Amino acid sequence: MEMIIDVLADALADCLKMLPFLFVAFLLIEGLEHYSTKLTRKALEDVDKAGPVVGALVGCVPQCGFSVMASNLYAGGIISVGTLLSVFLATSDEAVLILLGNPDQGKTVLTLLAVKVVIAVVAGYIIDLFLQKQIATPKECGNLCDHCGCHDHHAGLLKPALRHTIKIFLYLFVFTAILNFIIEVIGIQTLSEYLLADSIFQPVIAALIGLIPNCAASVVITQLYISGAISFASAISGLCTGAGIGLVVLFKVNRDKRENIKIVLTLYALSVIAGMVLQIFGF
Repeated sequence: MEMIIDVLADALADCLKMLPFLFVAFLLIEGLEHYSTKLTRKALEDVDKAGPVVGALVGCVPQCGFSVMASNLYAGGIISVGTLLSVFLATSDEAVLILLGNPDQGKTVLTLLAVKVVIAVVAGYIIDLFLQKQIATPKECGNLCDHCGCHDHHAGLLKPALRHTIKIFLYLFVFTAILNFIIEVIGIQTLSEYLLADSIFQPVIAALIGLIPNCAASVVITQLYISGAISFASAISGLCTGAGIGLVVLFKVNRDKRENIKIVLTLYALSVIAGMVLQIFGF
């Protein structure tokens, strides 16, 4: 019983940290839908061209809430699939904080962030320029609210945004609690055993662990790298797929499940390719 209480408490604490990001994302979507003028549309078009750059810079901030926000904005038709993937690829969750907690890893933090930003920007533009139609279907700004049953033009901005936030918060809490319980009983450390063999296939397996929608994945990958169990290239691969709970939110708010699967597979492929390239060049 004590373990269950601890799991629920941890899940609640983790989800409460995401509330501001969820609310801001939904509020932005409602505001754009209600007050979209020519000037706003022009501004969004200009930002969209620089989307992968902005997404990569935002994503590299050590806070998984940005990947949650990106999923909501993508489902609302505000950012492109390339920008979404840029945020996911640049996100590192607790990895930066763990590295900063080790004095001898100061240079590694800068290298990690620089490499991930470059990967995210390059991948984002490649997706938007060449593969966007193969991955994503066109979306209209605000379509997130048009089909969820809570859209009301007379409700203002706060009420619909708050309603969306509460819905997603409850979903996140239940999912996080279940996942934390499984990790507590089974132990996520067992997943890391498959990474102990130093080979060209490390990035492949590291990327799989990174797909686990929980901050614990980035913690394990970072600790394995610090201990020397995996290479820098494998750490990059695992942390590139480590979009955290953002992937869970994507499947919740974006109704096209086939599109969501394509996005996840693309994220995985990009992360593995990046890791293998770095591994070949001796990183």
